[in-house]
Amino acid sequence: MSQNGTYHHGDLRAACLRAARELLEEDGSAALSLRAVARRAGVSATAPYRHYADREALVSAVAAEGYRELAEHLSADRPAPSTPDDLAAVAVVYVRFALEHPALFRAMFAEPCDPTGEERVAATEAISSYVRALVRDAFPGTEDTDALSTTVWALVHGLAFLHLDGKLDASAPEVVAQRVRASVFALFTAAPALRTAVAAD
Repeated sequence: MSQNGTYHHGDLRAACLRAARELLEEDGSAALSLRAVARRAGVSATAPYRHYADREALVSAVAAEGYRELAEHLSADRPAPSTPDDLAAVAVVYVRFALEHPALFRAMFAEPCDPTGEERVAATEAISSYVRALVRDAFPGTEDTDALSTTVWALVHGLAFLHLDGKLDASAPEVVAQRVRASVFALFTAAPALRTAVAAD
């Protein structure tokens, strides 16, 4: 039972995840530990271990929540994306999510996680599948959809971290959106020239 009497049997996992998210937003990943989560959730120091073997397992669960939320944001904005314009719009949503949830985004991608965690693996795959389907529909003549999907994700993900780390101007949403769209379209504008150069070699 918690110190404030609000904890009930069956809520422990959700309470730990809530506490972990709060700690991340307040103090970043340095403050995140099972002991700190237990204190924040108002449970015994050993209680979180019922669901999480260690810190990496906890971070993996937080990351899985983040991936699901990101997927929801992407699909809410573009439920059935199928054009290059849709891809650019999705890229903007992705970067905006990173800027609106910086601590969570870093936990998702920059923190050690349990690579075998089923929940995290499934949530990550949902994002990957979404991007692959978008690239396949937006560019039906693409020979290697997986390679192009990886390229697109790498570009957008890199833009997210460059904005997060202050390397690119994130002072206004419209500034970010304009840069992200321009970067995505630049990639596809350059593609024919790259193919020509490769063929010439």
